[in-house]
Amino acid sequence: MVFKVYFQENIKEVPVRENTMVLYVEGESVRDVRKKVADRGYNVEFVQVVTGAYLEYEQQNEDYKVLEI
Repeated sequence: MVFKVYFQENIKEVPVRENTMVLYVEGESVRDVRKKVADRGYNVEFVQVVTGAYLEYEQQNEDYKVLEI
């Protein structure tokens, strides 16, 4: 499955909506995705599964790239 991960680049900073970044990761579950990005030092705010029409919509975005970690 593909998951959309909302995060801040620095784990020590307070989350600010305007600085939130997004990446897409393939994984089995939310826990699996969090483990995969844990070593990157991101402050993960939210992990959301992306399927169906929502996935098709996201794939149209020019910034859509799935990380295979």
